[in-house]
Amino acid sequence: MTQPPAAAGKLTPRQILTAMSGLVVAMLLAQLDNMIVAPALPTIVGDLGGLAHLSWVVTGYILASTVSTPIWGKLGDLFGHKHAFMASIVLFLVGSALCGMSQSMTELVLFRAFQGVGAGGLMVGIMSVIGMLVSPRERGKYIGVMMAVMPAAMIAGPLIGGWITDNASWRWAFYVNLPLGILALFVVWSTLHLTAEVKAEGKVEIDWSGSAVLVVWLTALVLMITWGGTQYPWGSWQVVTLGVVAAVGVVAFLAIEHRAAEPIIPLRLFGSMNFSLSTALGFVAGFAMFGGITFLPQFQQLVQGASATNSGLLLMPMMLSAMVFSLGGGQVMSRTGHYKAFPIVGTILLTSGMWLFSTMTVDTSKSTTAFYMVLLGAGMGCLMQTTNLIAQNSVAIRDLGAATGTATFTRNLGGSLGVSILGAIYAHELLTHLSGLGGGQAHSVGNTSTLTPKVVESLPEQVRSVVQHAVVAGTHEIFWWAALISVAGVVLAWFVKQVPLRDTVLPTAPESVEEAAESFAV
Repeated sequence: MTQPPAAAGKLTPRQILTAMSGLVVAMLLAQLDNMIVAPALPTIVGDLGGLAHLSWVVTGYILASTVSTPIWGKLGDLFGHKHAFMASIVLFLVGSALCGMSQSMTELVLFRAFQGVGAGGLMVGIMSVIGMLVSPRERGKYIGVMMAVMPAAMIAGPLIGGWITDNASWRWAFYVNLPLGILALFVVWSTLHLTAEVKAEGKVEIDWSGSAVLVVWLTALVLMITWGGTQYPWGSWQVVTLGVVAAVGVVAFLAIEHRAAEPIIPLRLFGSMNFSLSTALGFVAGFAMFGGITFLPQFQQLVQGASATNSGLLLMPMMLSAMVFSLGGGQVMSRTGHYKAFPIVGTILLTSGMWLFSTMTVDTSKSTTAFYMVLLGAGMGCLMQTTNLIAQNSVAIRDLGAATGTATFTRNLGGSLGVSILGAIYAHELLTHLSGLGGGQAHSVGNTSTLTPKVVESLPEQVRSVVQHAVVAGTHEIFWWAALISVAGVVLAWFVKQVPLRDTVLPTAPESVEEAAESFAV
């Protein structure tokens, strides 16, 4: 049973921007963390020992954040998005402080997982709160502000992390989150007033069974795609067992969600064709974008000789293009109310960019690569906010958090699968093309997993040429497959229906919550 929401008074742009300032700081918090921590990892291992556990510092964080994403979304629906968002910030900060105080790699892995639980609620909380602050019709004008944080984080993160590692203790790579997080908490608490919240009243029925099964099958799936082809062969009993657990878990989860009073992922959401299409588009975009982008620096560094130190700058043309198209697209959608063209154009640009990347050779110039990145970034800008906007516009206000969590989860899952599958393809192609090297030449290359621009530059010219052509062969395959997957997104985008964007966050004085919910459904 839910209580009728209060009438939502329309906020002025200044009030919205003031309230969103805390969200911007939280977004910076979420985006900066991994960028800052990555340069410090070698020093952390040297200080704490336990090289074998290094991968778990990253895996544990990703696993916890992925698993907790849909749960945070549902908690926002049940207890209020502001409260859930602030709770996620607190958990993230506590986890950051514990990571900084770690005395062993085991402690660091556990505390990074704890930090990841909080991180899972940051992005969902940000998008859910924006959904409560601004109507879908006006949302595009403000979402671009969030997009501006991404390139800033990609540039500043590695530089800050490197400076901290060289000039201070690595522990400050985690402690640096504390002042940012405290600032975000204060701003959110003092300026964010969500008068349109629909919260559960009385005794809340939490879907404990669904949450537990969700954790089990998502953990199995994430571990399978993380370990498959790297830690263990794809056909090993470990990976196969994880796959079986994930498959059985999904079936059990769907059965539980069908009967639960307050399911973590309400299956009724998928009764909306637009919601189903937007989440599928998010999955496809995540698979292609994150899978392909992850390996683009391999080409730039090993073939074009770009510096790994400036890795954030390498992707600037793409990030700036994404920001410009996100801002411009948001303005167009706010003024016209039309959005159907954006997922179509976005997937076409995404496909074109991926295909062009697949045509790169050892002679492709940096300016040409930058042009391809601009196309890809334009596709990202058209897709990233639009898919979330369609998902939120397709559901009742009571399901806003669950819908946002589900959309974020599917995009992240697509990215995880893309990185794992395309990574396996890249590694196979690389090893296949390097297999022709003679014993002495192969020895000079060493372990392919530790190839760096300096190592490649120091190789004899003939060997360096073979390595660079092997990298080109690997990137050709992954971008070709990413382009093929993106074609599926073009097909999906054509079926999105142009449903009018709501002009208000919540209808004024609805006769009942059920009527409000029905007015939101499409």
